[in-house]
Amino acid sequence: MKLFFPILGWVFGALFLVSAAVQYNDPDPWTWILIYSIAALVSFGFALGRISFRILLSLGIITFLGFIYTFPEKFEGFEIGGGDIKNIEEGRESFGLLIISIIMFIYAFRTRYLRASKI
Repeated sequence: MKLFFPILGWVFGALFLVSAAVQYNDPDPWTWILIYSIAALVSFGFALGRISFRILLSLGIITFLGFIYTFPEKFEGFEIGGGDIKNIEEGRESFGLLIISIIMFIYAFRTRYLRASKI
């Protein structure tokens, strides 16, 4: 388990960078490039043991609130052609924030666990 979490941080850091890179054709690309880039940097920081529990927990809460805020009134899935494009776009964006939130909570609780075990 000692190597699992740093590897998880590197893997999700790379995945968040890829997510940032594919936002170029989004209606609001710079917002999502910034969000995914921050998630990538935090993931790399977690992998190196340089991010505090409070930052990770705060980002987890903020992105979870973002998930709730951006979740569409009527969820129609993720596939284009399956419904209103605005609802699909909001669904994709909200679940992207949910993924970031879950990962930040995992990082936060792992960081808290490590800190508590060293006391």
